Amino acid sequence: MFIRLVQDFGLESEVAKHLAHTYGDRAFSVAKLASLTGKRWPIVGRRLHSEFPYIDAEVRYACREYAASAIDVIARRLRLAFLNAQAAEEALPTIVNIMAEELKWSEREKKSQLEAATKYLQQEMGQNVNRASRERIPINLTKSEISEYVKRFNSLDTDKKGYISLNDLRASLKSDGEMVSFEQLHEILNEVDVHKHGQVEFPDFIQMMAAIKAGSITHSRFAQLAEMAEEDQRKKISVDRSGGGL
Repeated sequence: MFIRLVQDFGLESEVAKHLAHTYGDRAFSVAKLASLTGKRWPIVGRRLHSEFPYIDAEVRYACREYAASAIDVIARRLRLAFLNAQAAEEALPTIVNIMAEELKWSEREKKSQLEAATKYLQQEMGQNVNRASRERIPINLTKSEISEYVKRFNSLDTDKKGYISLNDLRASLKSDGEMVSFEQLHEILNEVDVHKHGQVEFPDFIQMMAAIKAGSITHSRFAQLAEMAEEDQRKKISVDRSGGGL
């Protein structure tokens, strides 16, 4: 199907694959709403963000399928907020402008939608966690607290690489019987991955824990996961020492 989208509409191959996978037979209806790019190739389909295959047509289609707010689009229709909250924030002005055209929003409504969606990303999608880490809040932790956080970090970094990767998170959740999607794993990692290189190093982890203690961060799924992993490890050691616990 995606080949027809490329040939019939002049869409990028990556975008065509995304539309075919996401919308199935409706992909052609979405493609018909794509704007001309003004380039030789691709002919149509303006990306909302350069790093992701989402295009303008998807926002227009969402509006015609009764999406009523920018939050509807980024969180429930495109799910860009779950993949990368930073990218969603960068794409918001474009998304709001397209929705304003479709839904005849006033400038006041556009501003209100932009503010509400930005607040949603900050409070619900880990942006405040990430921002607090970037701001480098002074580390005011005791020796015992640092020792405790070293244990938590190591409970996820089981092979002692010096950083926590996406695979480490997946392995930890799998051992607990939790099935989490690739998108959700990315979302959890992005809370602390301030350098955007797909891993969390110990200084960034300690920075986050200091921010939690200072009250700059009130919720972090990454911190909760580290605490759960350490607790599981402690229970395992306790059972091993007791000869199986039976």
